[in-house]
This record gives sequence, C-alpha cells and structure tokens, in this order.
Amino acid sequence: MFKELTDKINYSQLELEILKFWEEQKIFEKSISTREGKEGFTFYEGPPTANGKPGIHHVFARTLKDLVCRYKTMQGFQVHRKAGWDTHGLPVEIEVEKSLGFKHKDEIVKFGIEKFNAECKKSVWKYKSDWERMTTRMGYWVNLNEPYVTFENNYIESIWWALKQYFDKGLLYKGFKIQPYCPRCETPLSSHEVSLGYENVTDNSVFIKFKLKNEQNTFILSWTTTPWTLPGNIALAVGEKIDYVKIKVGEEFWILANDCLPVISEKYEIEEHILGKDLLGKEYIPLFDVDALKSETSYKVYAADFVTTTDGTGVVHTAVMYGEDDYQLGKRVGLPQYHTVDRSGNLKSDVKELAGLYVKDKATEKKIFLHLKEKNNFVKHLPYAHEYPHCWRCKNPLLYYARDSWYIATTKYAKRMVELNKQINWYPSEVGSGRFGNWLEENKDWSLSRDRFWGTPLPIWICSDCGKLECIGSVEQLKSHDKNLATDFDLHKPFVDGITWKCNCGGTLKRTPELIDVWFDSGAMQFAQWHYPFENKEIFDSQHAADYICEGIDQTRGWFYSLHSISTFLFDKPAYKNVVVNELILDKDGQKMSKSKGNTVDPFMILEKYGADTTRWYLVTTSPPWKPTLFDEAGLAEVQRKFFGTLLNTYSFF
Repeated sequence: MFKELTDKINYSQLELEILKFWEEQKIFEKSISTREGKEGFTFYEGPPTANGKPGIHHVFARTLKDLVCRYKTMQGFQVHRKAGWDTHGLPVEIEVEKSLGFKHKDEIVKFGIEKFNAECKKSVWKYKSDWERMTTRMGYWVNLNEPYVTFENNYIESIWWALKQYFDKGLLYKGFKIQPYCPRCETPLSSHEVSLGYENVTDNSVFIKFKLKNEQNTFILSWTTTPWTLPGNIALAVGEKIDYVKIKVGEEFWILANDCLPVISEKYEIEEHILGKDLLGKEYIPLFDVDALKSETSYKVYAADFVTTTDGTGVVHTAVMYGEDDYQLGKRVGLPQYHTVDRSGNLKSDVKELAGLYVKDKATEKKIFLHLKEKNNFVKHLPYAHEYPHCWRCKNPLLYYARDSWYIATTKYAKRMVELNKQINWYPSEVGSGRFGNWLEENKDWSLSRDRFWGTPLPIWICSDCGKLECIGSVEQLKSHDKNLATDFDLHKPFVDGITWKCNCGGTLKRTPELIDVWFDSGAMQFAQWHYPFENKEIFDSQHAADYICEGIDQTRGWFYSLHSISTFLFDKPAYKNVVVNELILDKDGQKMSKSKGNTVDPFMILEKYGADTTRWYLVTTSPPWKPTLFDEAGLAEVQRKFFGTLLNTYSFF
C-alpha cells in the first residue's frame, strides 16, 4: 500500500512523478469540482507581468498563497483561485523600447503607435512559459487555463464601466497641478507609484545670493536642493514674523534669517535686524534672463507661511512650475506660469546659456554653478544626503512638474476607506494600522492619466468646440456613436482614437489621448476578471470580497491600495477580508538582490537541485514571512538533511 523508498532518494525526481500524477488525474481540478455545493473560499491572485523572468521571491510569495489555499481545501472549502496577467503599462513599453533601440518617446511616434503596441502585445508573453513552468514545478495550484488578461477587450470594458461610475458622480476630473513626473517616460506618476521608487542619494545643495535693486551691494541669501530649478526662479518667499539680519561680508551686505546664521562660514558683522514683513515687495535682479518670466509681479519678495528656519537661510527660492508651495504662491500673487524645462527634462531654448541640457546631469549642474559664479550670485554648494523619488520602472529621478492631468477624487471618500480598512484582518496587524492605515489617512487624489501608448485608454471624449465631455462606459455605448464598429474592434490606441462623432453644437468629440494608471488595471481585477457587470454577476457576487490575498510589503501602496480604493467607491465594502504581507528576500549578507550585484538566485536551479518541498519549507520557516528572509543556499541543504531526512527515516521505519 505504501511505496518503499530507497536510501538514495532523489527529491526532485520524486516530485516530478507526483506532478505527473496530478496532471494525468487532474487532481487540482478535482479538488474544486468534488466540492461543488460546499462553502466557497476565494483567493485573488495579484497579476505578475510575464515580460520579466520570475525570481526566488516569487516562489516565496506563491508558497504563502498556496499554503492557505491548500489548507482551506483540506478543510472542505471549494477554493476559487484564478491566475491573472498584468499586461499593460511602462514595464512592457520600456522592454520594447530597449529591443527597438529607442531612447526617446518621439521615436515611438515616428515608428508608429499601431506597430509599437503590436510589439508590446507580443512582449507581454515573452516569459509566460517560464512563469507557468515555475508555477507548476513548485506545486502552486492556480487556474492557469482560464486566466484574466488585462489587455483583453472584456477586461477593458469592465474598467470603462468603473470609470464611468466615477465620472457620473463627479469624481473624475482634469486638473493643473504639480505632479511627480518622469522625464524619461514623459508621464506623471501617482502617489502610490512614487512611494515604490525612493532611493537614498547625495545631491548638491547650493546657497545663492540675489542682488537687490536700488540697494548698493545688498543681497538676499537663499538655498535649494534642486539647482536645476534656478533658471525658473521668479520670486523669493520669507516669513512675515521671522527675524532677519543684514550682515556685512567683505564689501557686501547679505540678508538671511537670524536663526540661520550658522550656515555662514565667512567672517561677518551684523548690521541690523529686519522683520520679515519689512522685506516684502523688495525687487531683485534675475539669475537668468528669461523673457517669458518677466512681468510686473516677477522677481520680488513675498510672504509665505511655508517658510521656516530649520534649513537653509529662511528665504525660499520660488520656481512656480516645480513645487507645490511655489505653485500656490504663484497663483496667489499672479506670477507667470511658464516652464523653463521641457517634457523630456531638458532646459528650453530661452534659457540661452543652458539650452537643451538635461536638468539632472551633473554637467548641467556644473554649468549652472559656473553661470552663478560669473554673475556673482554663487555662495557655496554642499552635499545633501536624502531620499529622492525615482521612476519605479525606468529608475530615472523624477521631477516635480506642473501639468494637466486627470484625477480621481479619492479624498472625497478617504474617510470611508479608513473605516472599511478596520474590517480587514492584516497579518501582521501593524501593517494595516500603520503603513497602510497612515497612507489612507494622508490620502491624495489619484493621478490617473498617463501620456503613453500601451494601456487602457481613458474613455473620455471632448468636444473641440463647446468642451462637452462624454465618458464611455461600455462597447455598446461606443457603438451608438459608430454603427459600423466591428465586434472584434481593438479598444487600444490608435484604433479607439479614430472614433469621433458630432456634438449637438456642431463640433466634433474626440477622445482625450491619455491612458490610465496600470494600478487601476490591476485593482479592477476583483470585478473585471469576470467581465462584470456585463456578465457573470452571480459569480462576482459570490466571490467578492476575496477571503484571502497575499503579496509583498511593496504592494501596501500599490495593489492593496488600488483594490481597496476601487472597492470602497464601487461597492462600499473591502475588496479582501484577510491579507498576509510578506517581506523581502535578501541575500545571506542582508543585501537586496539585484542583477547588478550578482546576488540573484535562479529559482529553477534551486527547485531542480533541492526540490520544491525543501525550498518551500525553508522559505516559510527560516523567519516569519513578515520579516526579511536572508536566503542562504547552505540553509536549504541543512533543511533537507535534518528535517526531510528525519521524515524519510520515520517513513522507512513505518
């Protein structure tokens, strides 16, 4: 009855035999079909992108997912688990750009959007077989035969339905704001995307002196950690109640906050104290000669409540288009709104001394400093270590950049998100109440639109004459405007952009060119995987919310948030009831794994050498899943020898 095992067991070969048995006898399928009518248990799979290879961290996460699903199956539940693929967005576009040798967005337009998107569609399946092979080899049971795919028309139509709900309730709007913006990808990012890409960097901060008009040899000192914004300087901000001093340095007079005097390394004498309100209205000579920035309100000192004396000089350099405080001050006092930096991150032609230079290059910074020195505006520069946001996909530093974008007004229902979060069981609990809870408390409107090519099109059409907006919520609604629309019409760019219709005013409605954030794609899987609400309503009703989800800590402000935000608005309930949050897998020395460091681990090699059982057991027992796991191959050998060796010895005696 019980198979006898030899002393020299090959764990990997034994597992392959079991996998063959499962496949031939359709054991996974039977684990679901034989429980028809039993209480259901639903698991949501966070969709990976198959244009990148799977890693050992994916084995870890999928082990945790499989453990709970198998446990609930053994308890008699009918466990629903559908695979999914995240197929849109920058991860895909960047890989295709690399393969085509493109470095700039304009090259895609020249190549042709239709051809580029066709390449993207092929690229998303580049490593699909590797993902499926790893999933099967490690014994992770999930329905790979009927996955949801985010680029399919049915999925996109469900997303359009959801966006129309936001639109109809006035929560989908266009606004002009300062946004985190990637100049390499030429698209804005949402706050949850920004949170995924912070890196520790050391930049140069610079102290600058602005020469006052009508006051001989007198300068106001300021400080900035973003020297590239200096060509866009248009005002200085002070605190009305802050105590400032005029000091004599050599033959010059410098003005700065009294509390900031320690930043002065030169010998000085205090000439007088000046209250901030007495500096208001003073005019100064611009650092750069930019005609578009000149106006009656430009190059003056203004009062602002965001000025402090904790850093710098107590005087804030203001570039209206490159900071939220700057922008709000500019709106209040009527400063010109003009970009000195283009959408590719290069200084424009009217910054004559620096035209065409990329703002984050060190060489550009040196030229800015040289210009300041030549005009006697330079004081000193110092290294400044801080965390700075980078694009979570291309890894380039972001800029804070004023521009138009479409938003979802999540702040309108943020309190409800906080309330519903209390109904979710988080493991560990402190992630739900702390990291995730704090994120909800500090909620910002969701920056939804992306200026890219491969993704779900934003379904809003705008009249060129009267400005009327129409949000399309279904293919049927789109067909009402184009009777000849084919049933298999592709809802992607550029095809959908060719659909226009006449407005009542006589103008023409055309689709706004943007796509939507891919995190909305993945967060919509809770209903879009079933093409809800167009079909499968009963299935959706029975499988929402999920009983269980599990992903890494980085998804706290990614997939966990998008699921929760969308479900709160559409269904007024959480999208999931229980969530396990696993931490990172690091190398044995505690370093983050990366190709550049050469410390990544090939999951296929590990599974072949030690077997899936040894690997899975090692990953879940080395440390609690919500603590960082230090991966050491020697630990696998020890687990196999001690734990599985003991188990086999016990079995042989039995």
